[in-house]
Amino acid sequence: MRRMVREIGWAARGACRGSDPELFFPVAPSAEQEARAKAVCAGCPVLDDCRAYAVRAAEPDGIWGGLTVRERRGLRFPAGWRRRAAG
Repeated sequence: MRRMVREIGWAARGACRGSDPELFFPVAPSAEQEARAKAVCAGCPVLDDCRAYAVRAAEPDGIWGGLTVRERRGLRFPAGWRRRAAG
């Protein structure tokens, strides 16, 4: 628990800290909702920390660091990564 608190201590300075969590973790995601969440992230002072954490932790849900789950997976597993590893 202590490690987690230390690792995400930057979150207290996030632009999202006063936002409704539903904006970043919607029940029924839409392109409009995604754009609104990403707009909050765009001006965030801890964007890089948030994004790095989400990619490293493989966060399975929500918008983190201005990226969707699919976008984060793309950073972790670039197109063709299996072919390169097998070849």
